[in-house]
Amino acid sequence: MPSTGRAEAPVGPLERGLAVLRVLARAPGGRLRASEVARATGLARSPVDRVATTLARLGHLRTEGRELVLAPRLMTLGAAYLRSRRVPDALGPPAAELAEELDESVSLAVPDGDAVRFVAQHTRRRALSVSFRVGDVLPAERCAPGPLFAAGWPPQQWAAWRERSAADPRDEGFPAAPRLYGAHPGEDRFSALAATAAAQGWAVDDQLIEPGLVAVAVPVRDPGGRVLCALSVVSHTSRHSAEGLRTFALDAMRRTAGRMTAALGSAPAALPGTAAPDGTADAKRELGPEYLQSLARGLAVLGCLGDVPGGMPLAAVARSAGLARATARRSLLTLQQLGYVAFDEGVFTPLPRVLDLGYRLLSGLSLGEIAAPHLAALVQQVHESASVAVLDGTDIRYVGRVASHRIMSVSIAPGTRFPAHATSMGRVLLAGLAPAERARWLSGADLPQLTRFTLTDRGRLAAVLDRTAEDGYALVDQELEEGLRSVAVPVRDREGRVVAAANVSLHAGRTSAEEARAVVLPALRRAAARIGADLAVVAGDGPGRL
Repeated sequence: MPSTGRAEAPVGPLERGLAVLRVLARAPGGRLRASEVARATGLARSPVDRVATTLARLGHLRTEGRELVLAPRLMTLGAAYLRSRRVPDALGPPAAELAEELDESVSLAVPDGDAVRFVAQHTRRRALSVSFRVGDVLPAERCAPGPLFAAGWPPQQWAAWRERSAADPRDEGFPAAPRLYGAHPGEDRFSALAATAAAQGWAVDDQLIEPGLVAVAVPVRDPGGRVLCALSVVSHTSRHSAEGLRTFALDAMRRTAGRMTAALGSAPAALPGTAAPDGTADAKRELGPEYLQSLARGLAVLGCLGDVPGGMPLAAVARSAGLARATARRSLLTLQQLGYVAFDEGVFTPLPRVLDLGYRLLSGLSLGEIAAPHLAALVQQVHESASVAVLDGTDIRYVGRVASHRIMSVSIAPGTRFPAHATSMGRVLLAGLAPAERARWLSGADLPQLTRFTLTDRGRLAAVLDRTAEDGYALVDQELEEGLRSVAVPVRDREGRVVAAANVSLHAGRTSAEEARAVVLPALRRAAARIGADLAVVAGDGPGRL
């Protein structure tokens, strides 16, 4: 970017907004009172409130009483960084296949200053398994990728590493790093490991990060030969020694790294053509001074940097964000000063620090946690209990629930199971199965008679499921328990597949079937759509789980 000959002041609202997000990302559960955010950031309460109003309008946080809580849509910023590095399309799929082939955990990590940051994790389900998440940061000297990256460090990077190591000898600045046992690895040892890694093209972690954990890493290079990231296989000493893991995995890892390099050489996405509209204008007109348009525009700039792998020139960023070049430039300069963006050879690229903006925390949300705020809002609206469940064999299993405050209410806890055929959520989930899979389920499932209203005839149930699939909802009237009526709708993933169901439970004496369809069903559908939208962000842009 051409120099103006003077340092330009950062965009203040953008700087303050990022400070608020960082503080919330470090807080337990991603939630703090606004007053606590003000103290932690050093900001006055009024700017914090305006930042919160803006971030809530963008869907990056929500308010619960007096608390500010990070929301799943914030993950779109971290996802932009991952897309810019082609993790989802070029790097992630081969890593997942390697984990399946070796039946060991596989990760991808990138250099982040004098540290190592995870950008993909494919974990095997075992009693002893890796618990790192995407976005976690480890000291370079205590993990297998570190020596690979350090082998290419210039003198100033080694100087920064020495300064950090001296200031934090116990690695307390790395929350994801397990407690350091014994002495901190010294420079002589680490530099020797880096030299060895450079010579042999791989590196081993023999219980450096934690007793019992062993790993081997190989570099993944871009088509120009530069080390882009490191591919690691991680195991436990109960299965492999460090040397045994290297012998077992190295050949397959090198083949996979080669496939990744080849995938990175495929044609990049085209630059944005037509200019996008400025999505902040309507909110500014509606909310006035409480809406910080420059914060919203800055985050839009950061998010659009994932549109083209390898970086974007200023003109393309401005087109993609729907902004004037001068406005986009100011945002980019601020993001560069704060360490979220780099500028090199005429293009801007997001940096790993973007993942500090809540990505690790939000990527670990369960379906129940994702659904909870939307269920709570639904309960406030309809004054009845609401739940989310998944299909589990012949049953449904509750994974989230918010109860209404009534003297007489339906009492069910997460983890509760009920026969799918007699529940509204079960019928929605069964209707979402492929026809052949649904037929197999019907032919093999027991259909016990739970009340005098329970439908147990397989032919009639099959017809009801066909109608449910067509209507997009199910209403079950006293088939699970007399006096209990419920209505359910599907929760869909980003491909439109039914992955869960949401329902409202009703007392048959309070709400008729007609009222359930007319009043409850529209509100339930809106809540399910919001749950599905958040689930698509978490499961699609991060390692979300049900």
